[in-house]
Amino acid sequence: MPAPKTSAPAETATAAEAAVENAEKSFRDLADRIEKLVKDGLDALKIQSRTYAESASEQLDTAQKYVVEHVQERPLTATFAALGVGVLIGLVLGGAGRNR
Repeated sequence: MPAPKTSAPAETATAAEAAVENAEKSFRDLADRIEKLVKDGLDALKIQSRTYAESASEQLDTAQKYVVEHVQERPLTATFAALGVGVLIGLVLGGAGRNR
């Protein structure tokens, strides 16, 4: 008696379905890991940026106090310095407009 024939196409289809399911699960797992890594990176960036913002704020406050003190000590010197900076900026911007 001949050996019973197995259904090769059915076995191939079942194996292919299993491979597709396995690939989908792998992609979902990979997407979850990537999402977690990105979230962790963003959280670390938020913490670090807060630290830098606080430091910058403190430095700006210190600079503002320094400028206010020096302007109050020497108001004419500060006025002439501001006038000189304004003239220089005007010359730079005015010279750039003439070259066009």
